Amino acid sequence: MSCLRLLTAGGGSMMSGEQEPRSYYVGVDVGTGSVRAALVDQRGVLLAFADQPIKKWEPQFNHHEQSSADIWAACCVVTKKVVQGIDVNQIRGLGFDATCSLVVLDKQFRPLPVNQEGDSHRNVIMWLDHRAISQVQRINETKHSVLQYVGGVMSVEMQAPKLLWLKENLRETCWDKAGHFFDLPDFLSWKATGVTARSLCSLVCKWTYSAEKGWDDSFWEMIGLEDFVADNYNKIGNQVLPPGTSLGSGLTPEAAKELGLPTGVPVAVSLIDAHAGGLGVIGADVRGHGLVCEGQPVTSRLAVICGTSSCHMGISTDPIFVPGVWGPYFSAMVPGFWLNEGGQSVTGKLIDHLVQGHPAFPELQAKATARCQSIYAYLNSHLDLIKKAQSVGFLTVDLHVWPDFHGNRSPLADLTLKGMVTGLKLSQDLDDLAILYLATVQAIAFGTRFIIEAMEAAGHSISTLFLCGGLSKNPLFVQMHADITGMSVVLSQEVESVLVGAAILGACASGDFTSVQPPSSSPTSTFQKKQWRNYPKQQNSAQGDSD
Repeated sequence: MSCLRLLTAGGGSMMSGEQEPRSYYVGVDVGTGSVRAALVDQRGVLLAFADQPIKKWEPQFNHHEQSSADIWAACCVVTKKVVQGIDVNQIRGLGFDATCSLVVLDKQFRPLPVNQEGDSHRNVIMWLDHRAISQVQRINETKHSVLQYVGGVMSVEMQAPKLLWLKENLRETCWDKAGHFFDLPDFLSWKATGVTARSLCSLVCKWTYSAEKGWDDSFWEMIGLEDFVADNYNKIGNQVLPPGTSLGSGLTPEAAKELGLPTGVPVAVSLIDAHAGGLGVIGADVRGHGLVCEGQPVTSRLAVICGTSSCHMGISTDPIFVPGVWGPYFSAMVPGFWLNEGGQSVTGKLIDHLVQGHPAFPELQAKATARCQSIYAYLNSHLDLIKKAQSVGFLTVDLHVWPDFHGNRSPLADLTLKGMVTGLKLSQDLDDLAILYLATVQAIAFGTRFIIEAMEAAGHSISTLFLCGGLSKNPLFVQMHADITGMSVVLSQEVESVLVGAAILGACASGDFTSVQPPSSSPTSTFQKKQWRNYPKQQNSAQGDSD
């Protein structure tokens, strides 16, 4: 079921008492489970929000698929909703971000199947798909020089192994017919404008493209995908543009009608969803809050975008090579800075998996419903009840979780790792469920600490965490990150930072702003070790809908 939420800033209605015409920008974010859109004004204030679920298929273990047609339809639904009640001629720009999933189309831009069943409607291999395990192992055995820019080891979640899997497994039904392989953010900008140019962000972070050198022919030839070299990379992108660049003539008449926007509205080159979130928070104005990062360079900040998975985005003025951490990528998120991206393949999804699989889950659901609370709000309050005189964190002294249920993305970069829970008892009551939930959250926070330690050992200097995404709305998750890393955690006043990042792209494409450099936004709350305050409402799922 879709959701629409209207918001106002400064106590006033967005429709009343306006003395001057306002400029609006639309940001669209495609996450793992839903598409979300926001209407944002020129001050970066989010005025309207809508979301719409999207379909997912798992035809077999480690295979995760979506439909580009279903995703685009959801984009149209939410965009129409957020512009209701305003003069659409005041909309100055549109920006997209999305998960780094792989979209396959034929030469006439029709969907092709990425599955053995031949279902062309399912033409998207999702980011979390791990079908290409043998392909990525062979790619890593080459030890090609491009691998130094992905932490030394390519992830199965990147595009090269997925492409190789398609060639080796779906040659006749997919590979030979393919005309275009898009990263999902680039598919959306093409769908809106008809322009096939790719985002520097997508190609640098997931496709081995170099911002300085372009494609490396020898890599593709070495791994068995010389097809792209012979085709001058036409199928995967030979026109590459920085995020925020205006594409073509803006919205095509067809796309404008479907989205409920005027023809010609400028459309920006896109970003991966985590990078949009990083862009939306990493430049926050923290003056006057007594934080250690006040007066320090932006390179002292780590943006943590936490939803179904978690991404840890740190920037530097010079390239820093971190074993097991992706990058360095030049200008992939913030222009002129090198980006390192750590990550945990499942975080919100892991919490949901362990909580929903516990025998006491039906009891939890019933009690949370009776209190009109989300299950996670109830669990957090239950932990406070059973902690007695000790700190909540000590409830897990005998219970520990190793969180790599979907492999380790960073810094071990080992997709073969599995999860583990140690310290289990025969008891299966609600107390045990609450403590297992706590131990899982702590395990994720220790994973963040592990990534930070690897980044600092390589040369980063990080003092403060800037969180956004669905899990940042859970106070326990944020507090455990503060306690376990020993760092302050900053939350932006605008909790939908990923959508603000997408809207920033549209604002840049409009020409109203000259750069996608992060805007200033005051934090609404800071989390110090052993302390929290002023926290937003929680979600019914652990991860919300942001990746």
